[in-house]
Amino acid sequence: MNKKVLIVGGVAGGASAAARLRRLDENAEIIMFERDEHISFANCGLPYYIGGTIKERNKLLVQTPDSMMKRFNIDVRTFSEVTNIDPISKSVSINSKEKGLYNESYDYLILSPGAKALKPPIPGIENDKIFTLRNIEDTDYIKAYVDKKDTKRAVIIGGGYVGVEMAENLCEIGLEVTLCEAAPHILSPFDSDMVVMAEKVLIDNGIELILNDGVKGFTDSQDHVDVILDSGKMLKGDIVILAIGVIPDTAFLKNSGLEIGPRGHIVVNERMETNLEGVFAVGDAIEVVDFITKEKTAIPLAGPANKQGRIAADNICGIPSTYKGTQGTAIIKVFDLVAASTGANERTLQRLNVDYKVIYVHPISHASYYPDAKQMSLKLIFNEEGKILGAQGIGYEGVDKRIDVIATTIRLGGTVDDLAELELCYAPPFSSAKDPVNMAGFVAQNVLAGRSHMVAWKDLDKEEFEDFILIDVRTEQEFNNGHIEGAVNIPVDSLRERLNELNPNQTILEYCQVGLRGYVADRILSQNGFKVFNVTGGYRTSSNVAFNPEKPIKSEEQKNEKNSNITVDPDTQVVKEE
Repeated sequence: MNKKVLIVGGVAGGASAAARLRRLDENAEIIMFERDEHISFANCGLPYYIGGTIKERNKLLVQTPDSMMKRFNIDVRTFSEVTNIDPISKSVSINSKEKGLYNESYDYLILSPGAKALKPPIPGIENDKIFTLRNIEDTDYIKAYVDKKDTKRAVIIGGGYVGVEMAENLCEIGLEVTLCEAAPHILSPFDSDMVVMAEKVLIDNGIELILNDGVKGFTDSQDHVDVILDSGKMLKGDIVILAIGVIPDTAFLKNSGLEIGPRGHIVVNERMETNLEGVFAVGDAIEVVDFITKEKTAIPLAGPANKQGRIAADNICGIPSTYKGTQGTAIIKVFDLVAASTGANERTLQRLNVDYKVIYVHPISHASYYPDAKQMSLKLIFNEEGKILGAQGIGYEGVDKRIDVIATTIRLGGTVDDLAELELCYAPPFSSAKDPVNMAGFVAQNVLAGRSHMVAWKDLDKEEFEDFILIDVRTEQEFNNGHIEGAVNIPVDSLRERLNELNPNQTILEYCQVGLRGYVADRILSQNGFKVFNVTGGYRTSSNVAFNPEKPIKSEEQKNEKNSNITVDPDTQVVKEE
């Protein structure tokens, strides 16, 4: 007997499940229900259409009901909202614009209702100048509004991926943009020592960035909205974009007997099955397993949703298939800067009391002698056994492929030894003979083998570093162009001849520009009996760290050179440049 499969919701999870089902079973009856008009669209591209990078609206439409019918023989019913599931009769209730109220039976059911924009009960939030961005309809409303000639100021609430992308795109079309984030930093997958680079780029491009300050309320003032922050600061916006996160769109399932997690997500097993017979769930509405920590979590990303849809379809068609977890690999463009991450960050590991080590490298994107090589920053997080727990990369070229390589290594259970051993493409326009991924592996290997004695700038407030001498092992010219306050300049090439200037009973902290010469200095000093720590990431990383003002670890460049660092005004919490 031919199976009948109902799919609730399209976009990444539902549409991929539908197409996979048809490719596996030509005779199955497949019906897809979509509450709105569009079943499959590029929601990650919506900010770029608003900002004009994507010129044609129809480029956002991945599949239409007609194309799904013609190619896959799938009955797509738009403007059809599923309102209830009856697992006893194996049927769903539908409220259709065309057919009214009716029921439809199923042999198998795939739930892909997605998530909706979080809209908390903040006073004044119901205002026609306040928008969320989640679908094509939202996009049309926002684009029409920002294209009006009297729209000049935008306030973005929330510094996640959508908030940052909207800030950039509205800035690109000439609006004055303020981005507010309640947390200390934007882009939560990144640690603070990395994300400050992205924050500086936003500021350099004219965006006012306000951190650590949430929204207390909104007031309508006819031609604009007043945004009142917790600090008392008031902002004016002709348009306000709420981008403070999403919640699973699962309220219609509460009386179905479906198991729902503590934050409203559908609970599934590794086969994407729910607790109800024949019912599967995929996409942003489900609870997943974190690939690194093995904790239950929710990570709303398009790539995992597509894979989950395929896995659900496989299992319905008798092909054993499992989902092994989400590691949260993601990337964002911030004007010309690129930021990418995969796996766990330090905050997550600290919350779970997981021991880890961190190294930083600042390699260049391709061979230095080939024109236009650009420096990047890579952060690698790993444990005592060498297992890779996470990575973050920020730069202007080549960041994406390095994080992709590390993400692949993580997925295959690799270690820092594997990073060191990887044989990757090399030609001068594309990389170096020692790829940045290899370099990260080399540095991590040295740390684990005890050949390198690493410490991070942010850890220098520990008691063991109270009595130390700070040495800058760069050249005299580099030192004079900017250095850490209190540092003594002993270039690495002169270090052997000047060992007698150092106290063998005193801890030595030393740094270079990015860490490589610091490692050489570490080997010289440690083999001559000194207790030495090389500051990982070197001077370049120092400008990304918020130093304790009570400590003498602060660069002259940070104090004196314009645009060298980012600080937060203690009274207004407005991010500014020193």
